[in-house]
Amino acid sequence: MSTQHLTFPGATGAELSARLEMPLDGEPIAFAIFAHCFTCSKNLNATVAISRALAQARIAVLRFDFTGLGESEGEFAETSFSTSVDDLLAAAGYLEQNHQAPQLLVGHSLGGAAVLHAALKLPAVRAVATINAPSEPTHVLKLIDHALSEIDERGEARVSLAGRPFVIKKQFLDDLQEVRMQETVRELRKPLLIFHAPTDEIVGIENAARLYTAAHHPKSFVSLDDADHLLTDEQDSRYVGDVLSAWVRRYLDHGDHVHQTMDEVLADNRVVARTGEGYRTAIMAGGHSLIADEPVAVGGTELGPTPYDLLAAALGACTSMTLQMYARRKKWPLDEAVVRLRHSKVHAIDEEHCESAEAKMDQLDRSLELIGDLTSEQRQRLLEIANKCPVHRTLEAGVVVKTELEERG
Repeated sequence: MSTQHLTFPGATGAELSARLEMPLDGEPIAFAIFAHCFTCSKNLNATVAISRALAQARIAVLRFDFTGLGESEGEFAETSFSTSVDDLLAAAGYLEQNHQAPQLLVGHSLGGAAVLHAALKLPAVRAVATINAPSEPTHVLKLIDHALSEIDERGEARVSLAGRPFVIKKQFLDDLQEVRMQETVRELRKPLLIFHAPTDEIVGIENAARLYTAAHHPKSFVSLDDADHLLTDEQDSRYVGDVLSAWVRRYLDHGDHVHQTMDEVLADNRVVARTGEGYRTAIMAGGHSLIADEPVAVGGTELGPTPYDLLAAALGACTSMTLQMYARRKKWPLDEAVVRLRHSKVHAIDEEHCESAEAKMDQLDRSLELIGDLTSEQRQRLLEIANKCPVHRTLEAGVVVKTELEERG
């Protein structure tokens, strides 16, 4: 993925800080907006992980800080639920003016309530997803219950949320009272995916039930098992990103320009890899997204196979494909070809391949499982064919790698 830093004017005119997560290579098939949870920011781990999972699926995501939060300008005390919805509309306007109108809105907690309201005003939006969202925005009053009387008497109060001080004014409470979430959801009539954790102690699972009941089909619900409200376990946020990516593709308008871009990608015949923080590496190959990583023991996060795993996978895939092609041409009963490989470093005992007694060389151990009613002669012939697959021949012949620096414009 490629992360772009940008700002755009929000509902009150304040400059809002944002990040645009773009696919690794080529044009995205669609754009989305992610709305973070109450008093959180665009850099919450779950927000970043879900946005990047969508970008990996070629859906660009704009994640931004609402007015007065994170790195955005403005005073939080002067905001309300309505201004948050207006910030979302401003974000959609920025995308439409500079890229493409968003087709997907994703909201976490109170951000989920905000995207449901914003979706009614954005005709280009084709699908909405909420994560641990309340069925009524007034749910946030539970977080400041101890300060409600002071706000009512003095018009405002300083409260501590997630260890940070915030000023909440009476206008914020009054605005929440005006919101009619059930009516909004009934009017939505767009595909809705509701994620919710049954063990969420901040926003109870009954909120998901109310949203689901109020919504029209197509609507879907995904239980997040033992996840917490903020999805602090990275596995939970990755799961949300993967499920959401698969679900939303059914509803997106890809457009003709996307198909042309994919044709160009295939014709270009390049594999692109990008490594940012850590060793997690996004790969685009033939228009398909992959992830590579390293084991935790060497500083990775094990979110994908290692480079050597991918090398072995290339040989395994080529071997099994070649065996099936040969068997089908011969009309032999090969039902399945299973190839198992292991990469290792071994001492080089051939003087031609080593410069010292300590030299090691790469070795790929490969075993074949041929499933089908094959004769012993056919099995032996397929073993010979395995050694003639294109990738096998490439590895044995050696590869010339030419490297050059690209100048950035």
